[in-house]
Amino acid sequence: MDNNRLMVIKIGGARDIQLTSICEDIAAMIAQGHQIVLVHGGSERANQLANEQGHPPQYLRSPSNFVSRYTDVTMRDIFVDAVTSFNADICEELQRFGVETVSLNTPETCVLLGERKSAIRAVIDGRIRVIRDDYSGSLTEVVQDRIREILAEGKVPLIPPLAYSETDGYLNVNGDRAAAAVSSALSAEMLLMLSNVDGLYRDCEDQSSLVRTVSRGQLDTAMTWADGQMKHKVLSVREALENGVAHAAIIDGRCPQPLQAALDGGGTWFA
Repeated sequence: MDNNRLMVIKIGGARDIQLTSICEDIAAMIAQGHQIVLVHGGSERANQLANEQGHPPQYLRSPSNFVSRYTDVTMRDIFVDAVTSFNADICEELQRFGVETVSLNTPETCVLLGERKSAIRAVIDGRIRVIRDDYSGSLTEVVQDRIREILAEGKVPLIPPLAYSETDGYLNVNGDRAAAAVSSALSAEMLLMLSNVDGLYRDCEDQSSLVRTVSRGQLDTAMTWADGQMKHKVLSVREALENGVAHAAIIDGRCPQPLQAALDGGGTWFA
């Protein structure tokens, strides 16, 4: 496997992500000789399914200002159903463009292993509370040999944001952090994170404050610019770069040919 041609692409789960355009771009890049591993989210679909089932989504904000989904056992099962459905849709869309995929979304095929977070600290009504019934997980291992086997077969591994634990079953893991872990384990050349914004802003309320490039020396500053879910993305990029990934970008997944637009300089690039 030529790591210099290896991309890990994270497809966000927001409503306005242009899945058809993304899959068309992926097919074009494979035709150009790139090897691609896909990690995806599923937040919007999980929210829709949760609302339909009378279990509205809730979010937790940590003392350090990270936002994450509150995943009790009911939400965990909803989340599994939602991301499995999104995984199938991505497979179907890629097949339309002649791309063969392998879904890694069952306990037997899961390539993300993890352990459940026994306690989560969250700020609720201005006070720090400890949440103990959450089924979120910390990644402990990426089963990279299976991913490499699939790539050697000329297929695209498709990885949902689920880690498996022998003691607790499926665990909800942050898709951005999962993409960083996969790119690090594979020593990928590039990590591209598709989002529903143009990139990283110095001020999320000011559309003119888009940051085009972030050097490694600016990563700590970049963390202060990010808020909410964007903090996970910037942290994930930092983890990937610190573990040998050469280039990373947070890019807009809402536009036509989003991957090509990013390679032409769109989004926010980190190196």
